[in-house]
Amino acid sequence: MIPFELTRPWALLILLVVVPVCAALYYRSLSDFPRPQRRVSLAVRCLILLLVILSLAGFTYLRQTQERFFLFLVDQSLSVDSRASELSHEFLEEATELLGEQRVAYLPFASTVGMVSDEPPELMTASTDGEFRVDQEGSKQTDLPEDSAAGNPGSDENLDSSQDEASEQTSQILSTTDSPATADAQRDAFRDGTDISAAIEAAAGYVPPGYLPEIILLTDGNETAGDAVAAATHSRVPITTIPLPTRSEPEVQISEVAVPAEVREGEPFFVEVVAHSNHEDEGRIEVFRGDYKVIDEKRKLKQGENRFRFQQSIERARLAAYTVRISQCEQDTLLDNNMESGLVYASGKPRVLIIESNPTLIRDLAFALEEQGIQSDVRPPQGMPETLADLQNYECIVLSNVPSTILTQHQMEIARTYVQELGGGFIMLGGEQSFGLGGYYKTALEEILPVRSDFEKEKETPSLGMVLVIDKSGSMNGDKIEMAKSAARSAAELLGRRDKLAVLAFDGDTYVISEMQSASNKAKISDEISRIDAGGGTSMFPAMEMAFDMLQATSAKLKHAILLTDGVSAPGDFEGMAQQMVSSKMTVSSVAIGDGADTELLEAIARIGKGRYYFTTDAAQVPQIFAKETVTASKSAIDEQPFLPQVIRKTHALADLDMEVAPFLLGYVMTRPKPTCEVILATERGDPLLAWWRYGLGMTAAFTSDAKSRWAAEWLTWEGFGKFWTQVCRHTMRKSDARGIAIQTERSDKSMRVSLDAVDEIGRYMNGAEVELTVIDPLLRRDKSLLLQSAPGRYASSLQTPQPGAYHLEFAIKQGDQVVYRQSRGFTVGYSDELRIRPTNSALLRQLSQVSGGKYSPEASELLTPNEETASRPTPLWPFLLTAALWLLVLDVALRRIDFSLHWPFRKLPVAG
Repeated sequence: MIPFELTRPWALLILLVVVPVCAALYYRSLSDFPRPQRRVSLAVRCLILLLVILSLAGFTYLRQTQERFFLFLVDQSLSVDSRASELSHEFLEEATELLGEQRVAYLPFASTVGMVSDEPPELMTASTDGEFRVDQEGSKQTDLPEDSAAGNPGSDENLDSSQDEASEQTSQILSTTDSPATADAQRDAFRDGTDISAAIEAAAGYVPPGYLPEIILLTDGNETAGDAVAAATHSRVPITTIPLPTRSEPEVQISEVAVPAEVREGEPFFVEVVAHSNHEDEGRIEVFRGDYKVIDEKRKLKQGENRFRFQQSIERARLAAYTVRISQCEQDTLLDNNMESGLVYASGKPRVLIIESNPTLIRDLAFALEEQGIQSDVRPPQGMPETLADLQNYECIVLSNVPSTILTQHQMEIARTYVQELGGGFIMLGGEQSFGLGGYYKTALEEILPVRSDFEKEKETPSLGMVLVIDKSGSMNGDKIEMAKSAARSAAELLGRRDKLAVLAFDGDTYVISEMQSASNKAKISDEISRIDAGGGTSMFPAMEMAFDMLQATSAKLKHAILLTDGVSAPGDFEGMAQQMVSSKMTVSSVAIGDGADTELLEAIARIGKGRYYFTTDAAQVPQIFAKETVTASKSAIDEQPFLPQVIRKTHALADLDMEVAPFLLGYVMTRPKPTCEVILATERGDPLLAWWRYGLGMTAAFTSDAKSRWAAEWLTWEGFGKFWTQVCRHTMRKSDARGIAIQTERSDKSMRVSLDAVDEIGRYMNGAEVELTVIDPLLRRDKSLLLQSAPGRYASSLQTPQPGAYHLEFAIKQGDQVVYRQSRGFTVGYSDELRIRPTNSALLRQLSQVSGGKYSPEASELLTPNEETASRPTPLWPFLLTAALWLLVLDVALRRIDFSLHWPFRKLPVAG
């Protein structure tokens, strides 16, 4: 083997240019020096150029060495307890002492890769509360050795960058923070997982050339991510594995809750609970269906696996979440792994959820649907679902006379997700607290409806003069003032051209933000509102006085003021002013934000001022409150003149119904249809009565009258009442067909394998179909993907499940452009696999040693067992070459400036001629 190499051999091509140039210069030289001296000068120049070009070509000497580089990979995941950490530390100390002058580095890892250090990593010890803590031994980071810059012949260049990225990420996780609680949470996140493959790849990329590399892996072998065997095979570095023991503390866990993916309604099935214990014990097992406890028993636990079966059935529910918890064990160290969940879908009659402010008034609609085979649940607004799991129990949601101010932003967002991503149905009925009167302008629910809450006011409706009085004190800074400004802009947008609006703001003083002017100047008013900034004290009475003066000076028929504050104002005769405003035919409403507001005073102002009082702790609800107030104060959103429904568009959904004989409706809420919706029924004045459209995967409808005795009193006795609402609900509700569809899920720590088998109506495999999967994670983030066909009629994909909680899946099977099947499923992700009771994975550790050429479980003294292998350590020679070239340059200058024939026995030859 030649002990030299050129790292940039292409530089030798320069010789092809330099040699001819030197020869030409030699033969064309006019120098009269003796020819031998000129020849020596030419040889020196050529040698200088050769030395420089060899330096550029990276001329390197390869010295053979048996010096070794040991990189210890130390598992610091949650499955490694204090005992294993101590054993690991003892092994590292012994090995470090025995290795002596050999190069050694340490790399901790868990869910990600840590920073390389020249000292053993921190020791994990158990505290008195059972939690694990870190002994802060000063660990010093090791920079990449200089000689690794040339690259590692036995590694991929990408591994260096992956090590840098992983180290940077982990250094951020493990960096010291101002908050100890935050630091603990970050460290727990780092320890929640075992990625052996990432550690091997990073280590292989770190080892510098010129050494015999060896990776020493200390772990229990229970990887939760990656493929360690593949990483070891590609690393081309011997890996010696040191097995560490798993947790030895007394431990009990719920390993699995096995439930069928789907059952028929009322069909008995078993909830199978799998519990593991590393000792004999006894514990209390509780099984919850949703929020209700259905099983509570004491059971004995043997060492190893324990299985318990509990019979259950589902009535009047589409989705049931079963949660199992074990407690009151005599010995149990970790509590995070004592609970697991499973989801069961039930097929049966379609179900509708009706939310009504006064549930007793909507019973006629619920009874009519029940008679037609649709199960109906009626709840007050407080029962509006707050989770997708609850919404998934129903094919359709009906909102009847429910104001937006009672609902949270989260409830409206998940209702939109339920319709858009999971294909659910949604219907809003009219009432004095629906649509614009309910404050739905610019909310998530108005977005999904086929009609708009704002409308063109009729000329004969009375004009409104309104003053908005907004607190801009320092306590309003942040979201509060921004929401207040957004609310003021929405109020301006909802007012008609004949209405007038003024905006006042106050802190210690009162400021006229926008003078009383026509509400048609919406752009100007919006610009003026945007200049409001928070700061100062709180003095509301002067602002209330100025609002009174402004309303007194306007000619509007209706006069209204809205006061908004989050604090306690300086003293003033507020009740007297409210009484004076009422005497002048004005009304006053008040809005209190947060617990710091003077709620008693604001409530008294609204009561005396014949207005409405609102209290909210969520600043995001302020725009809805202002929108509701604006529409209510204008007294133009309701038309309570009897009318007969007019059929605008015939539809199969109303087939077999003679709408010509439908009785009078006594009122409705005015709205505007959106451009792409279908208006099916209208009032005699042309306003929408029944409209629907498709929103995402679902369908929504708006019926601007009601289904109660206020406006639909005559409809309640109409023989077509039940059929009308049944057909509207069936048209709107989610369609689900599971015939020929089988769905399986298989969990692997933070990923889930989903497969779907599909056959058509005559049992043939459905090949070449487009299977679209929509996933809604616990944070309501959505992800759409296509399942790839993997076998006849089978489509599969893998999902990442980093967040614990419930995941909802919606499958849509398309042939051509038509959806032929649609099915919903779900699953829950519980605690991390890192907390599961598992023995040391000796089989994996043996395999890693075998495929890489390392050893399994040697003593520390065996690490230095000699072998005949050598490594080529590169020594760049360019410093020596350039030094020699400099000395030769001095000689060359002398040969071109000094005639050595005068000092040396050279004789000048006679010149010819």
